[in-house]
Amino acid sequence: MKTLLHICCAPCSITCIDTLRGEGIEPVGLWYNPNIHPVTEYRSRRDTLIQYAKDVGLELNVIDNYGLREFIRAVYPGLESRCGVCYDMRLRKAAEFARDNGFESFCTTLFVSPYQNHELLRETGEKIAAEYGVKLLYRDFRPRFREGQQRARELGLYMQKYCGCVFSEEERYIRKKRG
Repeated sequence: MKTLLHICCAPCSITCIDTLRGEGIEPVGLWYNPNIHPVTEYRSRRDTLIQYAKDVGLELNVIDNYGLREFIRAVYPGLESRCGVCYDMRLRKAAEFARDNGFESFCTTLFVSPYQNHELLRETGEKIAAEYGVKLLYRDFRPRFREGQQRARELGLYMQKYCGCVFSEEERYIRKKRG
């Protein structure tokens, strides 16, 4: 099965790639993350993924779009529901890319994170898959999250401290300040 794997960052991709390859699926990666802020964070994550993809022989497509303004316009004024909007933006682009490039299915490394709203993410992916006529290859990668993070540390990969958007960075700052 020809599968496109939307990738949020290299550390999250490790066990997702391994799991799919273990099933006999050779994924093709897609970098598209206009939510990531600031630009230095965006570049660190993108560049780390580009190098990791080379290291593991993963074909990677990069849609290089530091889309802060696009992301803010999409989530404002409903900041409290921003994660759903963010999932929609990224999965919609993955489904579009998959459809336009002959992929049978698409998946995302967001399914590995215990910090994401997994049910909303899956519902969003299934809705978009139906719209674009490309199958969502759903996998719950969460049981291997810690393993992937540990391997990323061992490999010396850049490890982010927050989801990526300016609002998650703000929440991290507030928690840190309180703590």
